[in-house]
Amino acid sequence: MTHHLEEMKKYVIEKTNLNFVGISLFLVFLILSLFAEFISPYSPWDRFEPYSSPSATHILGTNDIGNDILSELIYGTRVSLIVGFGASMIATLLGIIIGLLSGYYRGLTDEILMAITDIFLMIPRIPLIIILAALLRPSFWIIMLLIGFLWWPTTARVVRSSTLQLRDASFVLSSKSIGFSDNKILLSDILPNIVYVIIPKFMLTIASAMFSEASISFLGLGDPSMKSWGMMLNFAFMKGGLINEMWWWYLPPGFCIVAVVFSLMLIGFSLEEKENIVMGLE
Repeated sequence: MTHHLEEMKKYVIEKTNLNFVGISLFLVFLILSLFAEFISPYSPWDRFEPYSSPSATHILGTNDIGNDILSELIYGTRVSLIVGFGASMIATLLGIIIGLLSGYYRGLTDEILMAITDIFLMIPRIPLIIILAALLRPSFWIIMLLIGFLWWPTTARVVRSSTLQLRDASFVLSSKSIGFSDNKILLSDILPNIVYVIIPKFMLTIASAMFSEASISFLGLGDPSMKSWGMMLNFAFMKGGLINEMWWWYLPPGFCIVAVVFSLMLIGFSLEEKENIVMGLE
């Protein structure tokens, strides 16, 4: 038994190390987004000689209209993270509300809310966003809202499951017997005890939202006035970056998308695994 516990603790430590790697990598991108004005060598809208190769003056060269690619890359971090965090906050908030109400009240409320959730789960999200983005004026905010309003069902399912486990717990029944309102029980007793499942889901939703935004922008349905990684890839492929083998134009934004999504997935998965193991030890 002692050996088994030691093995589980070592596994927790390994997951903690992965969490540290993910957080460290994500902090790099967060710092780039917050201090882009100070880190970037130029404004991403400044123009120089077009199609320049990497040099001491322009480390990643310039694009078809002479913008410094490194500066675009740094400023693109901010846009991509804003979309990811904004969409994830909307999706997580909706998922928490629907999951709490469904799991706590059960009955007809649960059936209606879960039926709505199932409908949203069956919707092909990326194709729908592509259609709506094509019909509407391309906008950074519209894409963020569309992703946020379509990515909540999985969070709602997870929150509902955890709420069902807690609604009949002794401390919740005690609060009911004292006369606390349902709102107070939901916000003070149940919600704080399911944060451990919400945070990993929130991190994974950020990763999914950022990847989706990059995909949509790459297809040319993003906001062309915003410097995002997806738009950088779109312009690189549309303006001859691939044909001319300008790897410094299309590889860096692709690498950044993969790196930040990987960091968020590391954080989310390691938090989920560590919490499951700790609860198992208890």
